[in-house]
Amino acid sequence: MKILLDSCVSSILRPPLQTAGHDVIWTGDWPQDPGDEEILAFAYQEQRTIITLDKDFGALAIRDKRPHAGIIRLVNFSLRDQPAACEQILRQHGEILLTGAIITADQRRLRIRLPD
Repeated sequence: MKILLDSCVSSILRPPLQTAGHDVIWTGDWPQDPGDEEILAFAYQEQRTIITLDKDFGALAIRDKRPHAGIIRLVNFSLRDQPAACEQILRQHGEILLTGAIITADQRRLRIRLPD
């Protein structure tokens, strides 16, 4: 699966996701932050699922109806627990993410919003 890690997510997620077979780009490697709208557009154009910690991408996708190739928002995961959480979500829900689902994950549950 093609993944775009938002800059608010640590780049330490990249190696375990790549080891699991994913094609991963981290926006923190870009020369400058183009803003959430541009990042969302880039991810959609490349058919990359975004992994982020903030709500802004979900707001753009839901409120503004911006197209996307799936969004995973991690809530209150320690840096140590983020790689395993992402790998599990991608393994179990990769197919629905590709349809434009938004998954919000915290330690106790997953909320999955399917595309309209």
